[in-house]
Amino acid sequence: MNTMELLRQEAEALDAADALLPLRDEFHHPVLNGKPAIYLCGNSLGLQPKAARAAIGQELDDWATWAVEGHFHAKNPWFSYQDAFAAPLARIAGALPSEVTAMNALTVNLHLLMVSFYRPTKQRWRIICEAKAFPSDQYALESQVCFHGYDPKDAIIEVAPRPGHDTIKDADLLATIERYADTTALVMLGGVNYYTGQVFDMGAMAATCQKHGITFGIDLAHAMGNVPLQLHDWEVDFACWCSYKYLNSGPGAVAGAFVHERHADRPDLPRFAGWWGNDPDTRFRMEPGFVPAHGARGWQMSNAPVLNMAAHMASLQLFDRAGMPALRAKSLKLTDLLHRAMAVADPNGRARIITPKEEHRRGSQVSMLISGKAEAVHASLLQAGVIGDLRRPDVIRVSPVPLYNSFADVVRFAEVLEGVLG
Repeated sequence: MNTMELLRQEAEALDAADALLPLRDEFHHPVLNGKPAIYLCGNSLGLQPKAARAAIGQELDDWATWAVEGHFHAKNPWFSYQDAFAAPLARIAGALPSEVTAMNALTVNLHLLMVSFYRPTKQRWRIICEAKAFPSDQYALESQVCFHGYDPKDAIIEVAPRPGHDTIKDADLLATIERYADTTALVMLGGVNYYTGQVFDMGAMAATCQKHGITFGIDLAHAMGNVPLQLHDWEVDFACWCSYKYLNSGPGAVAGAFVHERHADRPDLPRFAGWWGNDPDTRFRMEPGFVPAHGARGWQMSNAPVLNMAAHMASLQLFDRAGMPALRAKSLKLTDLLHRAMAVADPNGRARIITPKEEHRRGSQVSMLISGKAEAVHASLLQAGVIGDLRRPDVIRVSPVPLYNSFADVVRFAEVLEGVLG
């Protein structure tokens, strides 16, 4: 019996003992070339929960039945619809319910929060971020800096991997914060780097920023629902995320935001206001003079996109069934098996893993660097029934998601990769 066959047997045993495996059947799985696909792209778009259709249907039925009165008489009244999201989002984010809300889209939220939390002065104007941040973050930071009259080449400090390394050392990020502390207004990181899958030490970054009086914000697009978070205890100032990746809420689904409780009732913080961020007790008086709601809800602008958010709730209910500790434990086992299976499938390292192997530095995503051949390999994987994610020029990202991927999926992927590379 060869090593891959032994790994296949191990996967079967792990699946048989997996208490989360029944959740796999709560999702629709795609078909590719007439056969069930091996889906490893949850880091880009999560699978559809089967309950999403009924959840959206309920709101459509209530719209048909009640029309405008659905705001108060629907099964899930639309006037207070967003209230139900606070507790489940808080459990995933490691936050208080008052510190989180579902609203808008990710980059919209990033801009809205930076209105409040990027307040450059003559002494402090710089932003520190990781090199090769997600492009939307780069554009947001550049445009905010320019809006305040600064040159991005001077105002934005990017921390890159050391020569010959694929990922950034946390020590280099911390040293950069220390070096530029006197001139830095904001440290803004992706909690998990979208390209390499590296998990940053968010707690250490927050502590260093607090020591120097620097605001700390995080883009959690690739972290929320993927890795353990303790935003409240870390005392992160603000964070935002999308919900269509690991949170499985559909393309372009409603995003979310976190604002630490110490900022919950600060009238000195400027913000772009909208009526749904106003105190709900006075919202419908329709009077001038914005009075922000307590906590993160005070940054809302518009009323809830109910049809969109119904699918979001269907997914969050599955997270509550599983619990983040169990999901994280399975995720680590999945990626451990993936590393070992790839070593067997690719002994010459043609698909070199650039994601850190240390457990605390990786989430569900594993990024492979295939110099000069990534596009061809990706096309061959698709032809063979594997859906991963190509990031040009040379990286293929795969992400076994513990809510719906099995250990058998991981070994089957490695077998397909072995054939493609061979």
